[in-house]
Amino acid sequence: MNRIMESKRIVIKVGTSTLTHPSGKINIRHVENLCKVIADLQNSGKEITLVSSGAIGVGVGKLNLKARPNETSKKQALAAIGQCELMFMYDKFFGEYNHTVAQVLLTADVVDNKVGRQNVQNTFTELIDMGIIPVVNENDTVATDELEGNNFGDNDNLSAIVAKLIGADLLVILTDIDGLYDKDPRKHSDARRIPVVEKIDAKVEALAGGAGSIFGTGGMTTKVSAAKVSTGAGIPCCVIKGDNPANLYPLFEGQTIGTIFKAGR
Repeated sequence: MNRIMESKRIVIKVGTSTLTHPSGKINIRHVENLCKVIADLQNSGKEITLVSSGAIGVGVGKLNLKARPNETSKKQALAAIGQCELMFMYDKFFGEYNHTVAQVLLTADVVDNKVGRQNVQNTFTELIDMGIIPVVNENDTVATDELEGNNFGDNDNLSAIVAKLIGADLLVILTDIDGLYDKDPRKHSDARRIPVVEKIDAKVEALAGGAGSIFGTGGMTTKVSAAKVSTGAGIPCCVIKGDNPANLYPLFEGQTIGTIFKAGR
């Protein structure tokens, strides 16, 4: 816990289910509270990078669709619509707390390329040094990996990759469940939350089955996958419930919130 309390450079990933209502419309209260807490953490001296899902979900809500379409081209168009709306909200709310945000859209081919990766790292370094909060998403209008269910491939794994790129001290994933359980809590009333995972093995991965919401992708499987990437790079990962962003405060005060995946080295 001391390592988490003392962490300075932090990647926070927020999922679609945290940002939107079941209707797909933006959950203004959640987004505003998220920005308020992150701005406060930034004021305290921490360096926050936000990896934000939600572009397609917000696009779905903006066009009053009942669910995500199946066609990749339509999802790409919705991502383009929703990303504008999403960044407008972040710019507005962070601006109210005197913080500037910058949009960073990534694709796997850029990160996998040595020159491209260095350019991305240079951008992150300059933004963080200037006290600006990078807001990261996959560029779904040109890269269809996430849309077609492949990995880069979802923003949980993207957040772990970003944590490695910027040399983060900690990865925090905000989601719609308060951590990893020994069985599915939606089906079993006696399910117990696992507060600390020492090592991600086959047993832990087997506990993470399940899909995401109708407006998002993933589920606990992708959270554990991301934690495996980050902890393998020596970066601890915390998975906590995102409906109340103020949960970040007790986490940094030393309380065991959600599930903490210990760093591998």
